[in-house]
Amino acid sequence: MTVEERAGDLFSAATLADADALAHGVNCAGAMGRGIAVAFRDRWPAMYEDYRAACRDGRLVPGAVLPWRAPDGPLVYHLGTQKHWRSPARLPDVRAAVAAMVAHAAGHGVRRIALPRVAAGLGGLPWEDVRAALREESAAAPVVLLVVTPAGQ
Repeated sequence: MTVEERAGDLFSAATLADADALAHGVNCAGAMGRGIAVAFRDRWPAMYEDYRAACRDGRLVPGAVLPWRAPDGPLVYHLGTQKHWRSPARLPDVRAAVAAMVAHAAGHGVRRIALPRVAAGLGGLPWEDVRAALREESAAAPVVLLVVTPAGQ
């Protein structure tokens, strides 16, 4: 459908009220030690354990998506954008993971997904390229991607 962008806090009450789900880019090595992944890990420790298990058993690979439902909150999508935390994100993996997320969302009644600038921070990709990929991969779906960037960035 579309990509909207706004400044703010991904975890704010306003953002959570405006989105049915959250998403973030992750490596597929089972590490959430830097960036916004730390906030996800600290907010939902059980999510982190499920993510690590999915990395270990091969369910989460670059280009895949791992949905996780918070018992007290939103659906969380882990987008496999990097093979390892030492390796950069690859645009084909971002595209595939976003396409898988959008397909899952469309099939599960998710209309709006809030996410940071996936793969453009620690992943190392130019935001303009990622933005174009997000727009292309969500264009035909009934899902809005709401990109939330911290104020001042």
